[in-house]
Amino acid sequence: MSIKKDQNKLGIIKELYISRSLSCADLCERRDKSLPLITKLVNELLEDEVIVESGFAASTGGRRALMYSIRPDFLYVIAVSMDQLITRIALMDLHNNYIGAIKKVDLPLKENDHALLDLTTAIDSFIQNIPITPDKIIGIGIAMPGFINPEKGINYSFLQAEDNIVTHLEQTLSIPVFIDNDSSLIALAELRFGAALQEKNAMVINMGWGVGLGMILDGALYRGEIGFAGEFSHIPLFNNNKLCSCGKHGCLETETSLLVLVENARKGIEQGRATTLDAQVFGDPEEANLAIIRAALNGDKFAVELLSEIGLKIGRGVSILIHLLNPKLIVLSGRGAMAGKIWQAPIQQALNEYCIPRLADNTVIKVSELGYQAEMIGAAALVMENFEQLHLSKFSATPYEQVL
Repeated sequence: MSIKKDQNKLGIIKELYISRSLSCADLCERRDKSLPLITKLVNELLEDEVIVESGFAASTGGRRALMYSIRPDFLYVIAVSMDQLITRIALMDLHNNYIGAIKKVDLPLKENDHALLDLTTAIDSFIQNIPITPDKIIGIGIAMPGFINPEKGINYSFLQAEDNIVTHLEQTLSIPVFIDNDSSLIALAELRFGAALQEKNAMVINMGWGVGLGMILDGALYRGEIGFAGEFSHIPLFNNNKLCSCGKHGCLETETSLLVLVENARKGIEQGRATTLDAQVFGDPEEANLAIIRAALNGDKFAVELLSEIGLKIGRGVSILIHLLNPKLIVLSGRGAMAGKIWQAPIQQALNEYCIPRLADNTVIKVSELGYQAEMIGAAALVMENFEQLHLSKFSATPYEQVL
């Protein structure tokens, strides 16, 4: 079997993963190949039970085209979603469905010399307990905070390794590993499957323990000269003398992160603010964050005020993005997106105050439907973005090669 033919099949699988269902004509357009070649390869993939027929396309007046989808249990991906405090690990099929439970691990990254060892142990333990054999796993995608060079496998902020993170994990787990910045992968998830689908220019804000940014420019992720573009959290907007995690003062993050939300809520309760929030939840930032958002969604005035104050300040930062990049779309994604439309009014209010109307009027603000799951989906998508390259890698003796 020729390498070129195998690569064409891998390309078809990748396209079906991204689009879920395509016709032969669609695949011809996306892969820039002839219809006879695509039809032949599709038929071979059908015979190998890699893909399945999934119905007919909508009628356009002529004969309806037969559609094809990848078989979800053909192979699997391990997705790892990390933030500064918590790591989640999941097994996902090729329709981005979770297989079994998500494993959650308390894994603080800051000033933790054992973080990489803890991560390795957690993933290894997870693999030992999943209901499939490791040879059915295409790869492991890891979304993590920090300044990351995906090509070199280095996180310059956390998880320091003697060689690099990817080499360490691959040598230990014997499965291909890919890493990238969490906000970039949230943007990838929104671009492929979410609110930014088919958009050319969009800004995806990761509302979490920091305030990250993934930039979609001209239909692709924009990473900047050395891959560090999008450090939205560290725009110096405030004269508050608050020390940021980056070592500077007055960054956007110091007034808008979900950690700030939790701290503001705790202070308000200590000052006697009337609220349905229980002070006992504030020992755990994640539990406290969820409690505040639930309270706001249930109409708690104090909780709504807390979110609105942060929304106004995020909107001030968003106005800068609009002035610089003139995006069509701003997507609010990540953990904080669970608060839904509560964010939209204060952000819009800030745009009315800080943004030139002619620019702001052409930008739409959407709350992600992927929300907290966007980072997981982005980690899985990272593996599939590299699916074709895996065939020629040192890990090429995998199940997809056997069926091609």
